[in-house]
Amino acid sequence: MTMFAGISRCLQPSVKFSPVLFFLVAMSTNAANFITDEHQLSVKEKRAGEAYYREDMKWMVYQAEVADDNPFYQIFLKNIASGVVQQVSPGSGKTTCAWVHPLQEKVLFSSTHQDPGAKTKMIAEIERRKSGERQSYAWDYDEYYDIYETDFSGGKIRNLTNVLGYDAEASWSPDGKLIAFASNRRAYSEKLSDEEAALHKANPSALIDIYIMEADGSNVKRLTHGNSYDGGPFFSPDGKRIVWRRFSGGGREAEIFTMNIDGSDQKQITRLNMMSWAPFYHPSGKYIIFATNLHGHRNFELYIVDVDGQKEPVRVTDKEGFDGLPVFTPDGHYLTWTSDRTPEKKGQLFHGKWDHQKALESLSLK
Repeated sequence: MTMFAGISRCLQPSVKFSPVLFFLVAMSTNAANFITDEHQLSVKEKRAGEAYYREDMKWMVYQAEVADDNPFYQIFLKNIASGVVQQVSPGSGKTTCAWVHPLQEKVLFSSTHQDPGAKTKMIAEIERRKSGERQSYAWDYDEYYDIYETDFSGGKIRNLTNVLGYDAEASWSPDGKLIAFASNRRAYSEKLSDEEAALHKANPSALIDIYIMEADGSNVKRLTHGNSYDGGPFFSPDGKRIVWRRFSGGGREAEIFTMNIDGSDQKQITRLNMMSWAPFYHPSGKYIIFATNLHGHRNFELYIVDVDGQKEPVRVTDKEGFDGLPVFTPDGHYLTWTSDRTPEKKGQLFHGKWDHQKALESLSLK
């Protein structure tokens, strides 16, 4: 899930549909059987999620809670053939948003392990959980998050951003030459207007934008210029566009957008007026899968929509609870996603065979 040139106005799809009408229709229908041979992929981890594959499908990277002395996610790399798993993050602080380089033996992830207070925060979180204190889920936009690359052993870690502010939600382009990411760095490095300063103080995510940079961390360029959270960018299969989600000013709704990699031709793809996020392209480039709580505040389901947003989105999952962070395998034949459809109601990775032809037919695509 996730950041400079001038950008065009957001272009609107020429075909529109009523969110209210669609909501009523969607509520009365079940999901089509797009996924078969569905099974839980992660088992030993306390929690696991957000898995991504290398282009050759030999490696999968994901985040998981494993160690008792660190309550936060760390990054793990799995050899698909052997099943061997290797931790590639340092083990201290928080980590998130990993990616595997399409050609080289490198992993990309965000981490706070260089935060001087990282261990203190770990201990505080352990004690909070021991006390039985319950908190509503809220993502932490820690200003010490930086984007790192490392080799497959986790032994050569390099900081690619190294500035104060939330730098995360990063992914390499299909050719491995560019990185798209999300950041609120300007809140820490630029003079803000009174309105922007108030927004950032109230909500650190308000000034998060999409950026792009060279793979070595140079030539950083800001692509979005709003005062609401733009994040979770991924490149299209041909590397020409980026898909992301944009939150509303109040943070209660989000919609899916796409744009060219220079920030131009921004298009709104969904209009559900709900929380729609975690978009990901199918390798065919024909449609996008995403998660939305259209069926209830805490009931996130997966949907697909055509890349131009001309068709009504189609429901993919229909289990109560959370289904999100979907990713297709590079051959487009399988889907991996994060779900809490477990007895413990804790997030784990699920995997199943994907029916691409049925997806095309459901969206009336050739």
